[in-house]
Amino acid sequence: MTHDRPRTRRKPSTRPETPSQPDAWTFFRQWLRNPRAMAALSPSSRQLAKLMIEQLPSGARHIIELGGGTGVITQALLEHGIEDDRLLVVELNEELHQLLHQRFPSVRVVCGDAQELKSIVADGDFARDGGVDAVVSGLGMLSMSRTTQRAILAGVFAVLRDGGRFIQFTYGPASPLSRELLNELGLNVKRVGVAWLNVPPATVYVYTRHRSKAIPSVRGG
Repeated sequence: MTHDRPRTRRKPSTRPETPSQPDAWTFFRQWLRNPRAMAALSPSSRQLAKLMIEQLPSGARHIIELGGGTGVITQALLEHGIEDDRLLVVELNEELHQLLHQRFPSVRVVCGDAQELKSIVADGDFARDGGVDAVVSGLGMLSMSRTTQRAILAGVFAVLRDGGRFIQFTYGPASPLSRELLNELGLNVKRVGVAWLNVPPATVYVYTRHRSKAIPSVRGG
């Protein structure tokens, strides 16, 4: 029998985290090209990635990441123990998609629109043995129309198993998804924490289904 050694926790830094220069420049360049399509000026921090991963359901195996960016959260998911072939990353930006594919060649990285998530999962034959446990998202929901938000949520909860979670971060002071929309779709929301060292600070929310109401399907654009 083996025994794990007690982990020594390092004192957390009080300085904002800064991403590596190549990743930051790649991300910033994409922001310059299309600011509305990018959630932020710089990649997510390790602190934010850790906070999001802490919200995964116990024993989570199949995970989808929406808006992989430069791979900060992707790397953290792999380090957490999610197996390469049980992680699906969806990234709409072609240059970031190529970067992710190069950094994580054994992970399923799809260049696609999160609104088409149900089709992406079906076409890739992903998570057939038990469904998706959680979807983690770095998408810029605040800049999206309600129609787009609704389509993304419908796709997310179409692929999540019962009890699955949608984990989203935002830079705004409140949930990026309105109470009206959540009520319409039968969803609960919980604010779970703030990554103060992220630039800018980011708040993480967890969305789950009401037990008594299914997410209605979305048809058309």
